[in-house]
Amino acid sequence: MSPDYAVVIPTVGRDSLTVVLDALERGSGPPPREVIVVDDRPEPGPLPPTRGARVLRSGGRGPAAARNAGWRAACCEWIAFLDDDVVPPHDWKRRLADDLAGLDLDVAGSQAHLTVPLPDDRRPTDWERGTAGLAEARWITADMAYRRAALAHVGGFDERFPRAYREDAELALRLQDEGYRIVRGARRTTHPVRASDFFASLRQQRGNADDALMRRLVGEGWRERIGGHPGRLRRHAVTTAAGALTVLLGLLRSRAALVTGAVWAALTARFAAERILPGPRTGDEVLRMVVTSLAIPPAACAHRLRGELRHRAVRR
Repeated sequence: MSPDYAVVIPTVGRDSLTVVLDALERGSGPPPREVIVVDDRPEPGPLPPTRGARVLRSGGRGPAAARNAGWRAACCEWIAFLDDDVVPPHDWKRRLADDLAGLDLDVAGSQAHLTVPLPDDRRPTDWERGTAGLAEARWITADMAYRRAALAHVGGFDERFPRAYREDAELALRLQDEGYRIVRGARRTTHPVRASDFFASLRQQRGNADDALMRRLVGEGWRERIGGHPGRLRRHAVTTAAGALTVLLGLLRSRAALVTGAVWAALTARFAAERILPGPRTGDEVLRMVVTSLAIPPAACAHRLRGELRHRAVRR
């Protein structure tokens, strides 16, 4: 028996949405009951042709709110979430049906395998290596199917997460705390590396505010529970403190500024080297790593402080 499912695609109007819709329309396998595209721009504009999909608006409140709007509007047993920048294979619908067939009722979700293509002729950049981490991450909603009943039971995604960051892991932990299981299917989906600008890694530091919310919701051990790597926030805090102290001592004309300045320089150089050495080491990449390595530590600390203040009243 074919699964009863709908496909929900949050979008910010990327042209790549056409690729996803084309795979759903022309690919092989049992079709979804409906496809729901959720436009999450604050001021919706033109979309690529949606080919019969139902279009909803979520007002630019982030992917968590967009996915909630999509699954709540559907009436199927399963909700398959796809991001608007993935490339599903031609037989994605058939593979999804195979993954969902016969799952026990305590299984809330089925996760796909993500493939992130990297260049063959050079080492990947810092941005490319960051995207490649999605291939090993748990519970990524770039291609994830959830039972609608399980989503309804826990209330769906937490809309206090405004970015595509941590909202998927927090939902998965909440479902597992309720006794559900999440399994990995056999289907595979490609997640290309999006183009980035010079300061893309600096803007990513906004996620530190979401880490503060995760700590409030899940507890101190949240990073281990999601299988994440140890963060750099403590080292960023030491680097930022050393830099600020150097400025202060310099204004006071204290020789101690030489010591704190050396500490700041050493920590900053180490951080830049850790990002430069695994990469292609081209001139533009080295320049980008040096400039952003100077700015990231104070930005990360500022965003984390902002998150701690904003979510200080949140309780587990």
